[in-house]
Amino acid sequence: MQIQQWLLAIRPKTLGISVVPVLVGSALAWAELERMAWLPALAALLAAMLIQIGTNLYNDAADFERGADTPERLGPERATAQGWFSARQVKLAALISFGGAFAIGIYLAWIGGWPIVVIGLLSLLAGYAYTGGPRPIAYSASGELFVFIFFGLLAVSGSYYLQTGTLSTETLFCAAAIGLLAAAVLLVNNYRDLETDERAAKLTLVHYLGRERARQLYVLLLILPFALPIVFNHRFDGSWLVVLCLPFALWLLHRFSREPLGRGFNTILANTAKLQLLYGGLLSLGLLL
Repeated sequence: MQIQQWLLAIRPKTLGISVVPVLVGSALAWAELERMAWLPALAALLAAMLIQIGTNLYNDAADFERGADTPERLGPERATAQGWFSARQVKLAALISFGGAFAIGIYLAWIGGWPIVVIGLLSLLAGYAYTGGPRPIAYSASGELFVFIFFGLLAVSGSYYLQTGTLSTETLFCAAAIGLLAAAVLLVNNYRDLETDERAAKLTLVHYLGRERARQLYVLLLILPFALPIVFNHRFDGSWLVVLCLPFALWLLHRFSREPLGRGFNTILANTAKLQLLYGGLLSLGLLL
């Protein structure tokens, strides 16, 4: 039973957010070099997942301690709030996850040099600072920006750099597209939890924007990534494969605008994460082809 509860605690449905950037960065490197260093790619993938798992676990414990996870919360069950594990146990699991990522990072730093050291250390620090420390990122208006930077710009660029030892304009375009979709996942989460977050002094971007402008931002976050094939201007024609998931994005926009506030947003959240995974998979496939 505890294994199932730990699996729920790491939030497996969200892990695509850390997997996709590594896939896209590595696929773009393959498209340009027609070769792949598989061990660094797999190591980067595992390290990224461990950082996200550590972030999810620390968030679980910290939100409970700060009073953000109450019985009124609309989201899925949280391990600490449900009493499955103590906050101390969950935080220890988070530190073990971060420690595993750090250990893998030593190997990646040996392969990629100081830029990978900087990205790795910043990612670990940000994973803790997301809900840890005196001014947690998750309790401010910068959460979506944090996700855009760390699960978009840095993760894609770092994965590409591991393979090539350099960066390119195309890398930044891909990184921005993936980061926008990752930020959309967090936006749905914060939109759903606005009232309970405000009672816990968790003043996210949705609090400052209001629901109407948050809905408008969600539209931008979902639609802008589909401009990527146009930006590439025939550089990578396979990137047009991402258009296959445009109907899914449009359906999500419709659901988001029409869904009454409640637990139905859990499905929208899960499907937004699936959209990012599908988009990243199609983009990676298009680049490899």
